[in-house]
Amino acid sequence: MRQFRIALALLGATLCAFAGVALPTASATGTGTAADPAAKKLFSIKDDRIKHPTGLVRSTKHQGTYWAVSSSGATGRVFALDTTGKVQAVFRFGANVADVEALGMDRNGTLYIADIGDSKLSRNQIEIYTIPEPDSLQDANVKYHQYDFKYPDGAHDAETLLIDPETSQLYVVTKSSNGAGTIYSAPASPTRQGTNDLTKVAAAPTGVITDGTFLPDGQRVVLRTSTDLATVAWGDNPNAIARSAALPGEGGSLALGATDGTVVFAADGASPGVYELAVPAKAATGGTKTPAASATPKPATSTDSNSSDSSGKSHNLMWIIIGAAVFALIITVFTFPPGRRERRDRQAENDRLTGQGPPTAHRRQTH
Repeated sequence: MRQFRIALALLGATLCAFAGVALPTASATGTGTAADPAAKKLFSIKDDRIKHPTGLVRSTKHQGTYWAVSSSGATGRVFALDTTGKVQAVFRFGANVADVEALGMDRNGTLYIADIGDSKLSRNQIEIYTIPEPDSLQDANVKYHQYDFKYPDGAHDAETLLIDPETSQLYVVTKSSNGAGTIYSAPASPTRQGTNDLTKVAAAPTGVITDGTFLPDGQRVVLRTSTDLATVAWGDNPNAIARSAALPGEGGSLALGATDGTVVFAADGASPGVYELAVPAKAATGGTKTPAASATPKPATSTDSNSSDSSGKSHNLMWIIIGAAVFALIITVFTFPPGRRERRDRQAENDRLTGQGPPTAHRRQTH
């Protein structure tokens, strides 16, 4: 019997060990969201004029070139960067800017330089400058157009300019330390005569938002926060449908990547690194509201093969756990301290060897 119990214990322990290997660890699954692939570093910007890149956008005319702006300096200028991070050209548009915080490009190849920062909340208006994307990458002074805008509810700090890829509609997303930013829209056709009134559209998703960009489908936006990226379903009630893992360093720039389904961003520092990352696509859980049907994007889903693999793994894992539980129960039965029947058998064997009869049962006497 002792040998039998030992064999069962060893078998049960082995099955339990297999079950433990099959179970996902907490470090791999976290809170139930899939681990994002690591951000790929593309290059570093080694230029003292761009220690804090606040805006980044991919060129439509020059392959492998990104346009960048920096908050350092009070002169309006845009930098052209190659794939090694080297400054190819500087274009000065001559405006006395206050705090340039974003850069964008519309479908016609016009660059938008957003002078929208206001950390002290002291500006009566903000400015957005436009220049045509230059045809050649040589230092030059360029002409610009200036558009003035005013919030309907007082001054705000902002670092994000969004440009709808279909209509070129402009949106400004304000920044707040408590994560309660707001989305404002500009007039469909802003004027350079006087000040344009911004219109409050909706509350922004949670997070201290430092930049963003529309995706090419026009139905989703990727917003950068102080900690991560959020993919947002655009509509009457924009809401986050996916979020990334933590980003490598803080920064205030985000742009479409060179390949579909990717974005690039810069991390602040003496030599700011520029990274590429896949657009977050795993559906967020809890606390989100469904946007208007007309603006609901088609969220990315896993492939059928991945679903089948996950289903098969879950099925095998279930049977391993069930088997381990059954053997654990058997082990419990056979390895517990001997019960009443075993004690009785031992007593009978002892009586047979000593020649004693079984004890006579005594009844309690009643008085």
